[in-house]
Amino acid sequence: MSNTTTVERKSDRELVVTRTFRGPARIVFKAWTTPDLFKRWWVPKSSGMTMLACEMDIRTGGTYRLEFSHPALEQPMAFFGRYLDVTPPSRLVWTNDEGDEEGAVTTVTFEERGGETLVVLRDLYPSKDALDAAIASESTGGFDEQFAQLEEMLVTLGSG
Repeated sequence: MSNTTTVERKSDRELVVTRTFRGPARIVFKAWTTPDLFKRWWVPKSSGMTMLACEMDIRTGGTYRLEFSHPALEQPMAFFGRYLDVTPPSRLVWTNDEGDEEGAVTTVTFEERGGETLVVLRDLYPSKDALDAAIASESTGGFDEQFAQLEEMLVTLGSG
């Protein structure tokens, strides 16, 4: 059985990504909140990017910083923000603060259903133009590959 990732624009400002993963919510949540695990699946392999650093203070009010390199970039690029809500193992909400303007707010929910976990990721952008720009830049295009990588890693973690 192959799980599929769906990516839908739900409104002028909201992009919603869903996928069901084999495994309990606590394990899927752990893959999103443990830096060593997160680094194993977050970057789509086909992107040519490498995650250089992954700092996560995963608590409501905590911060994160991810740093990436790519052969086409002279300098590494960083993505960072703060956690607005951390409710293990069911919900994560964070800001995306790296831009000059207000960034998107990402909400991820983990709903366990009979040994599987439905993950719903919602990116709420500050404006229609901001979401249009994200789609045009293809920065929203890697979810299917990312989530397939997460699925592969979850198999290696088992349900322990």
